[in-house]
Amino acid sequence: MESTMEKVQSCVVENGVDLKSCHMQKFKLYETRSKFYLFGRDKSRTLWKVLKIDRLEPSELNITEDTTPYSETECRNLLRRINEGNKSTGGLTFVTTCYGIIGFIKFLEPYYMLLITKRRKIGTICGHTIYAIAKSELVPIPHTTVRTKIAYSKDENRYKKLLCSVDLTKDFFFSYSYNVMFSLQKNLSDHNMTGKSLYETMFVWNEFLTRGILNDLQNTSWTVALVYGFFKQVNLSISGREINLTIIARRSKHYAGTRYLKRGVNERGRVANDVETEQIVFADAHDGCPMQISSVVQIRGSIPLFWSQEASPLNLKPDIILSKKDQNFEATRLHFDNLADRYGKPIIILNLIKTSEKKPRETILRAEFANAVRSINNSLRGGNRLRFLHWDLHRHSRRKATNVLSQLGKVAAYALKLTGIFYCPVTPNLRIEGLFRDSYSENINVVGDKESEVSDCYNSGGESKDYCVKPQMLQAGVLRTNCIDCLDRTNVAQYAYGLAAFGSQLQVLGFCESPYISLDNPLAQELMTMYESMGDTLAFQYGGSAAHNKIFSKNRGQWKAATQSQEFIRTLQRYYNNTYADGNKQKAINLFLGHFQAQQGKPALWELDSDQHHTVGKGGPYPEVDTVRSTIKRSLSAGNIVCESGTTVTDLGVTNYQHPSEKTNKSSLSESTRDIVTCGSDICHCRKIQGGTFKDQHSDCDHVCYDEHGDACDCSNFLDVKWLYSSGNSFDEELLERSTTISSEKIAKELINDTTPYTTESGSSIKGKQSQPELEKGAAYTESFECWVRSETFFI
Repeated sequence: MESTMEKVQSCVVENGVDLKSCHMQKFKLYETRSKFYLFGRDKSRTLWKVLKIDRLEPSELNITEDTTPYSETECRNLLRRINEGNKSTGGLTFVTTCYGIIGFIKFLEPYYMLLITKRRKIGTICGHTIYAIAKSELVPIPHTTVRTKIAYSKDENRYKKLLCSVDLTKDFFFSYSYNVMFSLQKNLSDHNMTGKSLYETMFVWNEFLTRGILNDLQNTSWTVALVYGFFKQVNLSISGREINLTIIARRSKHYAGTRYLKRGVNERGRVANDVETEQIVFADAHDGCPMQISSVVQIRGSIPLFWSQEASPLNLKPDIILSKKDQNFEATRLHFDNLADRYGKPIIILNLIKTSEKKPRETILRAEFANAVRSINNSLRGGNRLRFLHWDLHRHSRRKATNVLSQLGKVAAYALKLTGIFYCPVTPNLRIEGLFRDSYSENINVVGDKESEVSDCYNSGGESKDYCVKPQMLQAGVLRTNCIDCLDRTNVAQYAYGLAAFGSQLQVLGFCESPYISLDNPLAQELMTMYESMGDTLAFQYGGSAAHNKIFSKNRGQWKAATQSQEFIRTLQRYYNNTYADGNKQKAINLFLGHFQAQQGKPALWELDSDQHHTVGKGGPYPEVDTVRSTIKRSLSAGNIVCESGTTVTDLGVTNYQHPSEKTNKSSLSESTRDIVTCGSDICHCRKIQGGTFKDQHSDCDHVCYDEHGDACDCSNFLDVKWLYSSGNSFDEELLERSTTISSEKIAKELINDTTPYTTESGSSIKGKQSQPELEKGAAYTESFECWVRSETFFI
């Protein structure tokens, strides 16, 4: 397909220095009685600039940028003059060296400046360094002589302590020159985001803290955009060649918080524990072959319904409370619309929660989630429909005859076939450092040339370099995985998807002929370690303990007794944190993100009885809180983000719901509708660039496989569930268990209704076993199986 990316460099040169392309990376903070002076310079020490912050206002923030570029010598002279001019009041004093401003915040009176005082390198992406925060410092702005008693009050100190409990040295990362808040594919597409708008995206956690300085200066030269989640990078050797493997998890700032205080969806369609996971494989140029990059994105997120759980010291497994406030699933629709806008289609849902329980808990949500997807799909057609698979991971993991990772690998391979991966070769023999020019003032245009040059005038050598970028495969659509917490089971499934994707990535990069990587392959073990580490990190953030990794431990052959002991300890740790520590943790998150803003004369954050009321400081709680407070005690999913724009459920009616196919197409490559051609791989359904548009070349086939075994009541429309069990595993025992464990008459009725044969648009019902041969490694899929998944008619 003839569509590539060309960055048009518009250089602003003053005194021989390119101001636009210089990233200030190191700063020195000085103070006088009346002002702070922050001197910043770029990496090559060719440009210095000065920021002035007024210290004589006790409760106002006044920031001025000196637009004059300085040399190192001119900076020394300026410092000397400032010192001489302020000798009568104590002169000029050095405060600290820092590496960027995280932001500014005010509680009851004074403003504070949050600085990165130490950083550490954690990896690189295409030559651009990624950093983590090693140390931060909170600096009060007003001089001590102008502060009032409020600045030293007990409440002020308590707010400071609460903010400082957000440990910025754990799991926050940033880059000066790479948009780490975006996926690789989005960075190479026309997302039209520059400057301040980058901070307003969903994965930048310090947007609220930087709002003041960005509004004043209208540039991002002095601040860093912090992403929260997970970053890990390793170098691997395959057949004597080196590859770089990177796993990035980006946690959404929307509806963010802790396990029992943030559940389900809010009125804007944002879900709790919303995390985007990207897997990047990068291979350097060699023997005349181009430099090559590939990435795959998948997501996890809470079940997009209005539901909650009340943490209790007396109950390890609190009841699930399902609200019926959104009978038409409008918030759920908004959520999936947002996913389609971000990733394109298809949206594939892998739901891992239980299908049967002695006391209905998860099954309540399972039935309602199925109803929601069915309701949404009734208004959609063809490829716009949601692809849905229920698969009870907990039940299948307990069976000795079932290899869970192998089964999930089949699901993953098929999901990859639907969405494809991103792959882009880059012209060899040229340095990659300038591929993504200025992270904060880029200008990207998509042009129709078959191959276009990426011009960049920023690199460490100061010379202009040209890069030929020709994306050949694009990911269109995404796999969304969830269990109840989107932690333990979800992480296992995400690893299985990552492994299938890794094989496809290595194949397109030319490292192997087959996309299949066996579970006992050292590469699979290395990837498992990375996903296990990611799972632990995300579990600590949301749930308060490391993830439960029984399946990973079993795969490695660890001693079962040791694993059980470890799992028990983690259960207790998670229970303690959820019951006793998450309240303060949630308050700290709300303060950091600006969901709560303290005001004199208003209730303090710790005086509010629950997270529902975190907007009191901004003018009172939302009116809809009272309507459902009796039903949802802790995690009301209607807590909107302060100053967030966008549609909410209350703005919509079912009759006014706009069909996604009627919406204006996005310009991003990953979000557009394009022509699809299948590459040679049987597993990877690659999107190749041809012509300018994408569309599914699906055959017109209405064959649907409905399985009577395994997850018979799952009403899945994603793939033939029986195919997953084609190895001959017996499920008689599980079928008996299912028939005897549903104790709630209402839920049992819902589940029974789910097993009713569905009717096609022509009126014929589809039920019974569908005969499908077992798919062997590397073998082609059967025609009927391919036809079914590609069919534009789905039933749910």
